[in-house]
Amino acid sequence: MKVQPKDGPIEASTKTLVATVDKIIPAIGTVIPEKAQISIEGAEHLYRELRVENILEDPAGNHVGLKKGAEVSVTISAEPEAVTKQ
Repeated sequence: MKVQPKDGPIEASTKTLVATVDKIIPAIGTVIPEKAQISIEGAEHLYRELRVENILEDPAGNHVGLKKGAEVSVTISAEPEAVTKQ
């Protein structure tokens, strides 16, 4: 059971980074879905690329995909018990 402090609930710590879609990797049959390769600005050279399934949802609930060259945000979120004070 989490104890709520007097000031309200404890919120997660977050950091949002700017990134760009470098390429779209086509699906391989029905086994491997289409992927978007995303390059995160400010990350170390060997660790800046992510590959994720290229399926998002728009506000109406329709499935959409990222385009090559799109600027995106990558947000890292951690619960209070997963962080230490720096």
